[in-house]
Amino acid sequence: MPIAAHNLIVTGFHALSDPIRISVIELLRQRELCVCDLCDALEVSQSKLSFHLKTLKDAGLVNARHEGRWIYYSLNLPQFRVLEQYLADFSINNLMPTPRSCRD
Repeated sequence: MPIAAHNLIVTGFHALSDPIRISVIELLRQRELCVCDLCDALEVSQSKLSFHLKTLKDAGLVNARHEGRWIYYSLNLPQFRVLEQYLADFSINNLMPTPRSCRD
């Protein structure tokens, strides 16, 4: 696997490893939201949310769109497809290697 693809997968799954970030993803599944709406829905401060949004953005999982002084966030579905494909490659057939002894 090329290093760039490996890094996308690592940062993507890392970004999904936090309950607040999962909650952000769940909210954005419904529609694009601004930071203030996300703060209200999650009952977190803007500074705390900013950290989590940066992690999601750095992983390529969310897009940010500026409109005036507001920033609106939405899901970046192609990056989710990369993670989905990575997991799909682990089909049941690929997970059942022939057993071998430790000394082979």
